[in-house]
Amino acid sequence: MIGSLAIGVAAGASLLALGGFALELQYRLRPGNKLNLMPGDWHLSVAEPDRYLLVGEMEFQNLTDRFEIMLPEVQAQVKLLSDGSLDGVTHKTKVIPCHKETPARADDYWFGYIVKARKSTKLKVSVEIHGEDLAQLQSAWVQVNYVTYGPQGRIPKVRHVVVPLQFPTSDTTPKARNVGVGDVFPIRTHILSPIDDPVEVVKRYALPYAQKGDVVTIGETPVAIMQGRFRHPSEVKPGWVAKRVCLFFLPTSSLATACGMQALVDIVGPFRVLAAFTIGAIAKIFGKPGVFYQLAGEQARLIDDVTGTLPPYDQFIVLGPENPQEVVDRIQRETGMASAIVDANDLKAVKILAATAGLSPAFLEQALKSNPAGNADERTPLVLIRPTASKNLQKSVNQT
Repeated sequence: MIGSLAIGVAAGASLLALGGFALELQYRLRPGNKLNLMPGDWHLSVAEPDRYLLVGEMEFQNLTDRFEIMLPEVQAQVKLLSDGSLDGVTHKTKVIPCHKETPARADDYWFGYIVKARKSTKLKVSVEIHGEDLAQLQSAWVQVNYVTYGPQGRIPKVRHVVVPLQFPTSDTTPKARNVGVGDVFPIRTHILSPIDDPVEVVKRYALPYAQKGDVVTIGETPVAIMQGRFRHPSEVKPGWVAKRVCLFFLPTSSLATACGMQALVDIVGPFRVLAAFTIGAIAKIFGKPGVFYQLAGEQARLIDDVTGTLPPYDQFIVLGPENPQEVVDRIQRETGMASAIVDANDLKAVKILAATAGLSPAFLEQALKSNPAGNADERTPLVLIRPTASKNLQKSVNQT
């Protein structure tokens, strides 16, 4: 009798545990409050000496298959970046809902809205800027804060968009620097963001100066930024692995903080990071450093933590670019220029992430060893390389 009761209790406990495990697994596999805000299209609808009107049209997308997600709150704030003082410069920001079936309120109040499964809704963000002389304004860092309310509860989220307000002109020819295998020309651009496209940036800034045989390179961080691969630390939630493993990295490493390490964990998973750390630590004891980076994957070397790049992205963790080979192949296909995505620094270390067919890695490394793009606030993410056979920079569209 007692034995049968014990078996019954054990069976019941097992079923309860199995049911709890199945419930937890189902919870973890569900998308939850997966309501994404896309960067959208931005433009200066007014650009007068003393008044700018910046307008962005953005879209919320509910990516879940059957859950309705509510939007009870949406707000926007703006930080202006300038090459000069912002004294006397003011701005006002408005968020305007653009729902198909419901008009916006006249008092600018954001009323709670339900986005049905696999549906979307739009909003407009306007930033009106006033000042005596706005010519030195560089960019507007727009932060759209919104709250999702759904299966996972009430979750605050944010979308960051950096919108250029100033664009370099083609009046100034880039200055050449001889690097032995040829000349290099650092090319200045506007502050890049997810509203930019690598091919269009090359067409706008590099192609007007290019000659047949030239090579254009782009830094890996600017490409990642254009792909939207950056995260604010406030959005990163360090877990058990990240908080402990980060303590064993040099202070100069981008993985030496809990948020920086968690960014890697979110990409490759905690088990891979923990395994790479354990095996790497053992290998280091036997005189073989760098095993962690080999096992943890390419992104482990490419993550830039806070302060790792120019403002305003110095406030973010920037990941490595996604599918870099596809990017360079597309640049060559649409511009005719050989291309590479590179990671160079002032320590004369050059890593080629991707290059179009026929480009010699040794040639690229020699050309970029001096890091002509710079590591500070030069805003020169593009470098035009002209092999020794080509001479005289001309303002002519590449005819290749």
